[in-house]
Amino acid sequence: QVQLVESGGGLVQAGGSLRLSCAASGSIFRRNVMGWYRQAPGKQRELVATITSDGSINYADSVKGRFTISRDNAKNTVYLQMNSLKPEDTAVYYCNVNWRFGYSYWGQGTQVTVSS
Repeated sequence: QVQLVESGGGLVQAGGSLRLSCAASGSIFRRNVMGWYRQAPGKQRELVATITSDGSINYADSVKGRFTISRDNAKNTVYLQMNSLKPEDTAVYYCNVNWRFGYSYWGQGTQVTVSS
């Protein structure tokens, strides 16, 4: 069983910063991909950023240059530093970990609200 616990969401003004954390526990395959996704009201869940266990990173175009993803493999924890936040970044942010053979697990989500 794998559990993901997210923290760090909240309310911030436009231009501000937040840092999300997600700690994974349980039987996690060493070679994996951890990432952040978000879902705004009335929209589909979309990728924000992913990072592999060997450090390869992928960002959505909408967050490039503003968000930074990182991870601590020893702690099975992934972080998302969000700077220069915009109202359109408002969404529920979900953490995900996945590895080969289709294993994929999600956190419960954390709300990020950016006021204009």
